[in-house]
This record gives sequence, structure tokens and C-alpha cells, in this order.
Amino acid sequence: MRMNRILKAAAATAIILASSLSAHAADVLESVKSSGVLKVGTETAFAPFDYIDAGEHVGLNVDLFAEIGKELGVKIEWVALPWEGVLPGLEAGKFDIVAGPATITKARTERYRFTPPIAEATVAILKKAGDDTISKPEDIAGKAIGAGKASAQLDQLKTFGDTLSKPVEIREYPGNTEAYADLAAGRIAGVANSLPNISFVAKQRPDTFAVVLPPFGVKAYFGYPGMKDADHASLMDAIDQAMLKIKADGRLAEIQKKWFGASFDTPDFVKEPAL
Repeated sequence: MRMNRILKAAAATAIILASSLSAHAADVLESVKSSGVLKVGTETAFAPFDYIDAGEHVGLNVDLFAEIGKELGVKIEWVALPWEGVLPGLEAGKFDIVAGPATITKARTERYRFTPPIAEATVAILKKAGDDTISKPEDIAGKAIGAGKASAQLDQLKTFGDTLSKPVEIREYPGNTEAYADLAAGRIAGVANSLPNISFVAKQRPDTFAVVLPPFGVKAYFGYPGMKDADHASLMDAIDQAMLKIKADGRLAEIQKKWFGASFDTPDFVKEPAL
């Protein structure tokens, strides 16, 4: 009899804990809906995704999150900071999700939950226009090449550099804007970044920059990272559904065309990143 009471008490405790956890898991989405505001962390030096133009925050992320906000029925509040502080800021609870975007990698999916991808993130080299010493990625051997600090593109550059005949002098920058400035000034020979980013930069300043093709490294995708815990599950579920709806009705393709000049296919989810 005593054992039965113990088992019943244990079962009741488990039910209470499960109910508590379930209720708590809905808190972040409920909190966002209650406040009417979704806080989004990002850096604003990652064109064409996020950047400042004539004092205004613009880019693909701004347009896409505006649509996500409509689907969720909330306003978007942006929190801008250097990229190296964005993911720590997410973990510290300073905002609800990261726009970034961030390359979806195996290591990151172990720590964060990613939304459906928004663009390809394969790495390529940006060089100065008219630099005939670099006609293919392997030509960066022995040269100074910049990349964003703590970025997946930096990791790809290091891995690729190890395969070359001469070591690459890798310079890490807090933001890509600084790297592009050093490239324009001739202080470095190239910048490694995702192909969409550098294609946009070269398109904006064709007299200064040119893209080195083909891309190198592992094919990868950009997504928005959020927290992987139960507290944020309902919010991430809601954002996933909103993004899949935006993709299905063609709004994502329109936004891609606006910022990349063309739309392209992306998988609904990246469950096993190659990177």
C-alpha cells in the first residue's frame, strides 16, 4: 500500500512538472505576443542582409522580418551590435532571435535551432577590380586575405588556405565593411565572404571590386538562429511556419530578387549540414 502511495505521488509530481514545463515552454511566444514586439539581434554591416544606407537600416533581413512580424501580429524591434557579440547576446536573453544571418553548421546546430534557410552561404573571394594576379581562388596563396571575425567564412578560408602551396596571411575584421575598406585601399588582396554578400558589394562598386569565381569550400546555407531550449520552442515553431508560408506564396523569392538580383531554391530545413 505504501509503495502504491509513493508511486502515485511520483506520478503526480511528474504530471505537475510536465505541466509546468509545458506552460513555461509557451512563455516566450506568449511574452512576444503579449508585448507585441519581437526583438531581433543583428549586425548592421552585412550587406545586402543588414546595413545602414543614408542613416536607415535596410536589407533582406529587414524586409523578411517585416513579413514575419505581419504573420505573427507583432512589431520588430532591432538590436544592433558587432557580430562577435550577437550569438552571446542571444544566449544572454537580450533579444528573441538572431537575424544575422548565420551559416548553418554542424557545430551551431548542436547549440542553436535554425529557421528554414534564406539563402546560400558558399564562400567566394572579392578582389580589387583589375587585379590580374587573382583569377581563381587558388591564386590567393601567399597573399593577405580578410574575413569577418568569428564567422563561418573565416573557418572556410583557414581550411582552404591549408590546401595551398603558400600560406595565406589571414586578417580578421570585426565587420566586413572594414575588410572591404582595406581591400579598396590596397592593404589586403581579397576578402572571403559568402557569394551573395560579395556579389552585392561588387554590383554596388564595379569600378572598385570584382568577384573571383568559382566559390570554394563546402556548400552551405544561411538561416536565423534561435535558442534550442523548450522555452523558445513555441516561438521558433511559429517563426518556422511563418517563413514557410512566406516562401510558399512567393514573398521570399520577391525579396531575394530585390536584394540579390535573382531568386534561388533553398531547402525547407537543413537537418544535416555539410559544413
